Formats: sequence, C-alpha cells, structure tokens
Amino acid sequence: MSGFDLTDLLESNSGVSPLTSEVLPPEASAVASGGVAYDGANKLDRLGMWQPALRSADADLLPLKDDLDARALDTMRNDAYVAGGAAIRKDSIVGARFLLNSKPETKLLFGKEDEVWETEAQEEIETKFTLWAESPQNWPDAARRKTLTDIVRLAVGVHLSNGEVLMSAEWFDDGRPFSSAVQLIDSARLSDPRDRTLLSGRRVRKGVEIDAYGAPTAYYIRNAHPGDYRLGITNILASMKWKRIPARKPWGRPLINHIYEEMRPDQTRGVTAMVAALGEMRMTKHFRRTELERAVVASTYAASIESELPTDASLAMGSGNPTDGNATTAWMTDYLNEIATYTANAQNLTMDGAKIPIFAPGTKLKIQNPGAASPQGDKFEQSLLRYIAAALGVSYEQLSRDYTQTNYSSARASSGETFKTMMSLKRSVAEKVANFIYRLWLEEAINYNELECFKRRGLPRFYDGMNAELFAACEWIGAAQGQIDPLKETQAAILRVKSGFSTKETEIAKMTGSDWRKVARQQRREYDLDKKLEMPSIYDSTDTTDLQNSLTATPNDGENK
Repeated sequence: MSGFDLTDLLESNSGVSPLTSEVLPPEASAVASGGVAYDGANKLDRLGMWQPALRSADADLLPLKDDLDARALDTMRNDAYVAGGAAIRKDSIVGARFLLNSKPETKLLFGKEDEVWETEAQEEIETKFTLWAESPQNWPDAARRKTLTDIVRLAVGVHLSNGEVLMSAEWFDDGRPFSSAVQLIDSARLSDPRDRTLLSGRRVRKGVEIDAYGAPTAYYIRNAHPGDYRLGITNILASMKWKRIPARKPWGRPLINHIYEEMRPDQTRGVTAMVAALGEMRMTKHFRRTELERAVVASTYAASIESELPTDASLAMGSGNPTDGNATTAWMTDYLNEIATYTANAQNLTMDGAKIPIFAPGTKLKIQNPGAASPQGDKFEQSLLRYIAAALGVSYEQLSRDYTQTNYSSARASSGETFKTMMSLKRSVAEKVANFIYRLWLEEAINYNELECFKRRGLPRFYDGMNAELFAACEWIGAAQGQIDPLKETQAAILRVKSGFSTKETEIAKMTGSDWRKVARQQRREYDLDKKLEMPSIYDSTDTTDLQNSLTATPNDGENK
C-alpha cells in the first residue's frame, strides 16, 4: 500500500452526528409493495387507531420532563407503597454504610505489580478517606448536613423520583481538613437560561450545553428552584438568573456530575422508571381509598319500617288519600295510642337495655347493610402492586410485605432477581456518586502531600495519561445481600471459596457488608486474646469435622464414634 500513512487511519473522522447527518428512507417500502411484513405495523385491524408519533428522545422527553417529575414526586410523597419501594432501594443498594475498597492498578502504574506499596496505599487511603467521609462534621457535603453514606442514599432516592442525579464540585477555604466538597442540586434548577436571549449559537437542551457529538460542555443552573417563593422584587429577580458551570476544569477536574441512564441515543436528560406505571400507581391509591370508604359504609346499618300489606290493598283502604279524614290513618292512630296507654307503666318492656318498639299491625322493622361486597378486591390490588413492583425493580413480596404465599425456592428466586437489579443500580448510580467524591478528595490529598504512600520517589504523575483512573480505581461495599436461609447460604459461600469460584473478600462483602481486611484483623485480635486468657479459640481447631457438618447440615455432638 504505497503512499499510505497510519495517521490517515488514526485521524479519520466520519463526522456522523445527529446534527450533521441524516438517513434517507428507501424508495420502496413493504407497504408500497403490497401489505405489511410485520403484523405489529398493520393499520387496518385493531391496531388501526394506534398511531404513536416517532420523535427523537429529547423531543419525546424534554417538553414533558417537569410534569413527569412533579407527578413522580407527588406519588412518592403520598403513596406508602412507592415510598416503601424507595426505602427498599436505598437499603438494598447502600445499606447503613458505604465503604471504600481502594484498588490502585500498580501493574499499569509501575510496569509490574507492587504488593507492598499497594497494601500500604490501600490501608492509608481507606482509613483517611473513611474518617473524612463519615465524620460527624459532614465534611463531604457543601451544606455540612450529610456524610458520604447520606449523600449516596439521597442520590439513590432522587434517581428514582427524577431519573437523574445532579451534583457539583465545590471548594472551601474555611478551615476544613480538605477543601473539596459536593453539593446536590435539584434537577428542576437545571433548565434553559431565560436571562440570556443570545447564546452565540450554543446548543442548549434543558439546561445542558452540548457539542456537535452530544457531549456535555457546560450546565446552566438556576439560582433558585422554580417553585421557591421569594419576597421582594430584588430576591425575585435574583432567583431568575442562571449560572453557567463548565463540565470540567481545563486540566480535567470534574465540576458537574450528571448521572442518568439513557433509554435511547442522543438523550440529554433522565426520566424516572416510574413513568411507565404512574397511571397504575395513581389508580392503586384511589382503589385503596375507595375500598376504605366502602368498608366504613359496610360497617354502618340502616333501619326501615315496612308494611306487609300489598300496595293495591293499602290504596283501597284509603292510605293514599290525604291524612285529614283518612279512615285508615285514624284507625292506626287510635290503635297506637291505646298501646302507648297500656304500656306506659311497664318497666320490663326492654331487652338488654334496648327498648322494644311497637308498630302498627301489618308492619315490621328491617335492618339493612348499605355496604356492598368488594369484587375480588384483594386480588385486584395484588395485580396492581405487582405492576408497581416491576416498575420499581423490586419483588412483589418485598413491596407488599406479604410472604404468605412464598416458599423458600420462590423467595430465593425473587431475591436473586432483585439483587441483580440492585447491583446494576449500585454500579450506575451509587458508585458514580461515590467515585465523584473520592476522585475529588484523592486529587486534593495527592497534590497537598496528605498521603505518605504518595511521597515515594519516582511515582507517576496523577495527571499524566490515565494515571488518575489507575490511582482512583476502587470498589464500593454497600448493603449485604441478606439471607433467607443462613445455613444454606453459608454452605454455598464456603463451597464457592473452597472451589475457587469466589474469594473471602467477595463473600464477606456480600454476606455482611464488611471489609475483609478489617474482619481478618479482628479475628487475629480475638485469637490473641483467647491465647492471653488461656481460653479455647475457635480459630485454633484444625479438625474439619465441624466444617463438613456445616456443609451437610449435620450437627456434631462432640463425640467421635
């Protein structure tokens, strides 16, 4: 290939972007050639009235974004099941504490693995970061209200209601141990600036400024929430201003962390997963309220006095005539007066303290229940709750707290499916929030020589190439999976480790949400204390009988037979 230069390949640019290219439809279609190839595209049968518009992702979402967010937030505020589902997400993803598990990539940093430096770096980074991140002083939060765990839990809840999380990197010179902090921002403040009539040709979509390829370059944040009421013309005008914040500093330090999951290409803003079930959520709430009202009505009674005389006979006796001069009315009145005179001095004409009424001849008292029976109310509500559970990504049993029809196998299966969903959300939401905070802290700690392990000579620069990603590589330990049958699941964990399919690090994090290094150190302390006090230690035994009994679920009576 004479005359071919590698740069021709490396620097080639197809220039394909939503703004610079378009796909032309074929000249002939299946419809034009007679009939449709797919039944789902049929426009003549029952699907004939189904003609949804075909628009871009932003054209579908952005005009309706505010309404969807408002309805989702209202549902979370006022629907106990949805609020419970949000709590399940937080507890299943984050748990009580979100712990850093630092894992710098020494092989790529130094050209070879350095176990000694890696171990020292892990110990120092995790200890110092956790002390800062989980301090009661709430150092990671610009508002000084939340720890790292609190921030991550809030972000997971906000992602459910709004479908996105927005946070900014802040810098404080007010005596904090580290100047870096983050501020969570309500996504309603991310909007198109109205105080800028001309944006010099910038592409801004619902507050996000993008380049020709759709990459965000800046964000427009309103000074106040659109729904905030501020007294005074000065405050009102101040709240109607926007600030343009670049996506990152020139040297790469991120300033805005905008987290959402794209449903389609070229989608600029996020949307909550609840939108597919908002109608059912609203219907379920009204159904429960209607059922409660029906139960209240069903608990009341109505009484009526009914005559045994046929209507035509009553009319023949003159009961349909006016009262004055009516023979039937006069006769009944005289009869009731005589009965009242006869029973006036009777003291025992009662039953359990209730007076026994006396009626005219041919009449009776009838007690009626105005409440109607519910038409399979429980089953209907269950179907709606299953719909909501599917939208929230949790199992029906977890959402409804109804385990009456669940056995171990089905509970284990639903728990496993929920765990997979929670782990994907942990990766796409919780860890992105925590990584953003950790990256800011680590960059500052390295630049200000706060880490002893980074004072080593010849250490690669943080800003060179992908060194920032290599130094900041980590995992996060969140909520434990939870155990339905602790014995069986402990057996499975032991078998996975012994068979080489897993590690103690993975199993300890999954089953207890703890750091395996801290567990190992604590076990060593317990062992040393047992020796010091001359007590038998469980860590002393080399007999595998107990382990085998554990794997077979057979108790050991302590006797060798």
